[in-house]
Amino acid sequence: MPVRPHAFVVMPFGSKPAPEDPNADADSRDGFIDFNRVYRVYIEPALQLAGLEPFRADMEVRGGDIIPDMLQELLVADMVVADLTIDNPNVWYELGVRHALRSRGVVIVSGRLTPAFDLYTNRKLIYRMKKWDADPTVLEEDKSRLAEMVGATMDAWHGRKISPVYYHLPNLQEPDWKTLKIGEARQFWEQHDAWERHVDLARKSGLIGDVLVLANEAPVAAFRVDAWIAAGKALRRAARFKFALEHLEHGLERSPLNLDLLREKGICLQRLAVAATPGFTLDRARQHYRDILKDHPRDAETWALLGRIDKDAWTQSWSRDGLTPAQKRQEATYEDALLRAAIDSYTTAYRFNPGHYYSGINALTLMHLHDHLTGENRYDGPKAIMAGAVRFAAECETDPNQVFWARATLGDLEVLVGTPGQATAAYKNAVASNDKDWFALNSSRDQLLLLQALEFHPEHVEAGLAVFDRALSKLSRPDDWQPRQVILFSGHMIDAPDRPSPRFPYDKEAIAAQKIGEALDALGAGPGDLALSQAAAGGDLLFLEECRRRGVRCQVLLPFPEAAFISKSILPSEGGDRWRDRYYAMKQQLEDQERQFDAKQRQDSIRIMPDQLGDAPSGVDPFERCNLWLLYTTLACGLDKARFVCLWNGGGGDGTGGTAHMHDEVKKRTGRVTWIDTRKLWNV
Repeated sequence: MPVRPHAFVVMPFGSKPAPEDPNADADSRDGFIDFNRVYRVYIEPALQLAGLEPFRADMEVRGGDIIPDMLQELLVADMVVADLTIDNPNVWYELGVRHALRSRGVVIVSGRLTPAFDLYTNRKLIYRMKKWDADPTVLEEDKSRLAEMVGATMDAWHGRKISPVYYHLPNLQEPDWKTLKIGEARQFWEQHDAWERHVDLARKSGLIGDVLVLANEAPVAAFRVDAWIAAGKALRRAARFKFALEHLEHGLERSPLNLDLLREKGICLQRLAVAATPGFTLDRARQHYRDILKDHPRDAETWALLGRIDKDAWTQSWSRDGLTPAQKRQEATYEDALLRAAIDSYTTAYRFNPGHYYSGINALTLMHLHDHLTGENRYDGPKAIMAGAVRFAAECETDPNQVFWARATLGDLEVLVGTPGQATAAYKNAVASNDKDWFALNSSRDQLLLLQALEFHPEHVEAGLAVFDRALSKLSRPDDWQPRQVILFSGHMIDAPDRPSPRFPYDKEAIAAQKIGEALDALGAGPGDLALSQAAAGGDLLFLEECRRRGVRCQVLLPFPEAAFISKSILPSEGGDRWRDRYYAMKQQLEDQERQFDAKQRQDSIRIMPDQLGDAPSGVDPFERCNLWLLYTTLACGLDKARFVCLWNGGGGDGTGGTAHMHDEVKKRTGRVTWIDTRKLWNV
């Protein structure tokens, strides 16, 4: 259930004298306009109709200075709607602040024709008034028109600049909203910081489903773009390249010129091509990078990624199965043109940014390999110069998040120009700075395996491999235990005794359990699989019990702390006490289940949503949020592994995160859905 985009409304408050209007009826030339009512009956419902969450500065109930909060809203709001019916200095000032801070995202409304419409770049709309009140005879039409204009403005975010400031100063760049953080607006930033902490924790823990839920809950679009980048990167690192592309595209819809998003998309296109995924080629990825370079011709990172394309193409040409080491060397030497293309791109990247030691060490490594394979001395001069430059750049690294890569680069350098002992010492230093990041260690090891395959400096390479093998042996690979299939379940609760229209009658438990068991058998469910569900009385617990009978590993995701969940989703059902006992019995089984796994492979058998994701945003239903959490956790395990079993009456319209939504999402992506239709089942 994504959080709605945020709209800040700039308008007068309370009752204000109406402006002089010679065209008005005689009985309405004098009077007052109740702007609170205009907001309540016109602007607020129109924004809600457009799918936005409206906010006015006077809605802030905390004490203190309102100015910091107002400025923060004008900076980060997805949309600002300004009412210029009267010449109100505060409204004009706030509109000017928005125009100075952001180039787009403004809609102007007015209850009369006004000189404000000299702001010809802005989208603007007249709403009709009668006796200085929103005209009730056309109010619904006016609300629809405003909702339509707001929607069109959101959709055309990257079209013509709306702000006169940015329109007339086309080279002016918007400020980075993070650098304009207003400390006095504490509530806003406290919420943001708490949200960001949960995103960061989920990302570091490899809990991709958590990241995907949180990405949709960012308070404003500026944050959502960052979260989609984090989600895309997490999925890409877990080799879920297609699913990563989907979330990167969400970000690109909002920010199509975002360089980080564009690079990440290219990496996914490249990985899909290397994996020989139908419809994806290295040429497609190469063209994507060249398109980026048209707008960013000196971007070192993109040049380095382009170099990786040619490096992958060269590696594919000689690393085929069945070739002997000698044949691999022969093929690698024959494809020296591809090798030189990669060297050129990496070298270009390093020339544009001599601090970009990643591109430098790659260019240097490929230069050494070229001369090693061909017997030439083509790169003797550049090798000598670049070795010192790369060493200096890596030794100057101060970013804590990059220290491992800098030290690994120094290890790679010793493999090229040092001794085996120096390589060992440098790599040990790198491992000491690694924060148990299995993928980072394995990536560095893969580079050494490439050198090993081409018999380059065997003693140096073996020394480096020994360091990484020892380090990796102490860590659990994040995907050491990978389920054969992931079975997601959603189903009705057992009816409460006073439910007026039966949906899951108490006496139908046995037939429901039988059908769930048959569905699991049809899927071949067993110890190699993972099951995900909530644990409500009825369908959920029946599903978990049938899964455990077949040895399926289970994980439960709860929308509330355990006591609250039992109170809401177990005890109200008929036979609630008995279902509560079955819940606790299931909990014990799941805890016993995890003890059978190696300590490094264990998972939390029951995860509590507020603990993992924080409190649900305002207006978000916790049950629907939990269902979305279950869905994303399932899909993040691999689209090809997702299965969905539902005990459901087919009722629709339950929104994002409901059973219908889960059914449609899994069916759209995999087609592997088992629907136990309760309307037919209870008639058996």
